Amino acid sequence: MARIVAITSCPTGIAHTFMAAEGLQRGAEALGHTIKVETQGSVGAQNTLTPEEIAAADVVIIAADTKVDLSRFSAKTVYETSTSAAIKDGQTVIREALARAEAAAGQVGASASGASKAESGESSGYLARVQQAKAAQAQARRGPYKHLLTGVSYMIPFVVAGGILIALAFAIAGYRIAFYDTSNLTTLTTGFSANPLQSVGAALFVIGAKAGFLLFVPILSGFIAYSIADRPGIAPGMIGGVLASLTGSGFLGGIIAGFLAGYLVYWMNRSIRLPSNLAGLMPVLILPLFGSLIVGLLMLYVVGTPVALLNQALVNGLKDLQGANAAVLGLIIGLMMAFDMGGPVNKAAYAFSTGLLLDAHNPVYLPMAAAMAAGMTPPLGLALATLLFKNRFTPDEREAGKAAWVLGLSFITEGAIPFAANDPFRVIPSIMVGSAVTGALSAFFGCQLHVPHGGIWVMFLPGVVGNLPQYLLSIVVGTLVTTGMLFVLKRPITVEQERLEAALA
Repeated sequence: MARIVAITSCPTGIAHTFMAAEGLQRGAEALGHTIKVETQGSVGAQNTLTPEEIAAADVVIIAADTKVDLSRFSAKTVYETSTSAAIKDGQTVIREALARAEAAAGQVGASASGASKAESGESSGYLARVQQAKAAQAQARRGPYKHLLTGVSYMIPFVVAGGILIALAFAIAGYRIAFYDTSNLTTLTTGFSANPLQSVGAALFVIGAKAGFLLFVPILSGFIAYSIADRPGIAPGMIGGVLASLTGSGFLGGIIAGFLAGYLVYWMNRSIRLPSNLAGLMPVLILPLFGSLIVGLLMLYVVGTPVALLNQALVNGLKDLQGANAAVLGLIIGLMMAFDMGGPVNKAAYAFSTGLLLDAHNPVYLPMAAAMAAGMTPPLGLALATLLFKNRFTPDEREAGKAAWVLGLSFITEGAIPFAANDPFRVIPSIMVGSAVTGALSAFFGCQLHVPHGGIWVMFLPGVVGNLPQYLLSIVVGTLVTTGMLFVLKRPITVEQERLEAALA
């Protein structure tokens, strides 16, 4: 029996983090091993690994789509994979990790990993091989994409908090509060007795827009750079992000600044050699100073103006979209949100929509509304299908359908993953069609969303959603389309199949 410790982490820190932990725990239990999983979610690290547990472990598994600090595991064999791989086949991940550890200890030959893969392929069949291929693709999708998602994961709390506070400010004092003179913040308190609602509304607007939204681009840039170059990259990245905001290049400029800072500092750290007595100056002086200087000059003289013009052209084009043209954009966003349920394509659509929402000079709210609505539809459609057409789902799937209601209402698209893993060729087309319909309707109706997350729990806050009745209608119609597609594509499960499922469970 092996002793395993693991860490799971995903960009949003909500769904994939805990689903990956559950996948590893189930895999370890099935194989007869002990495991402790530390989850680095949106609320911080939970079930934290102790030094004693790490020291006693035979292998360390990192199932993450963001950067994880590995300094605690310097003396251990570390096996890195994606959250998707752990969710889809925790047993295979554990087998491969143990094979890696045994090979490192000189106990097995170089063919151990291949033998493990062959064993898994023989026992799991065609569908498992398909899932493993997808997991391998997700694992290979590291590099720039992983760095971008690390930045996005740190940015999201600022965006959510700021967006909801702005919506509350508008609800209390009206949209005119955006033009309130906040140059002297003492006026917020001195004017309280004369007009308390306006004063409180202005205060909330300052907290959300002038503080929360002011930070999101620097945070994005700083943690993209951190993912690439570790801590020395944070200062150049955040300074580049501030300059992106000042030059009007916004979200796109912030992404460019983060990658510029990260790769520049990474290169300098490996190229500059100092005497040992001066090596301590590298992380605290030389790398931050010269990294910030070079990135700052590039942002001001090279990147800022052209990216600002590109950003403005993109925003103007999207603001002019109406009716059928807007519906096409919503349809594309909907397809992307459902395609891989929290994977790279989903996150690309989400990042695009969030970037437009958060443009400090010209925010566009329509794509964000389409993205959240389309991301809610897959779990909701599946949950409804398990309720209406029980004979088309296994007992485990029907049980999972109960949880899918909550996940869907909370805008956690990953709630559809267990169903798609069991029957990808019927479930994925069904949820894509439903999400495409939802996204298209939301955009066609001109629905707007002022916050990037929260699902139904933020929709009824005043000022958060524009055209709320049409927005809810879009989600309901897409959910019904998804359910109808599942009814058409999935076949009833026979008694023999149910018995087989129960025997394999």
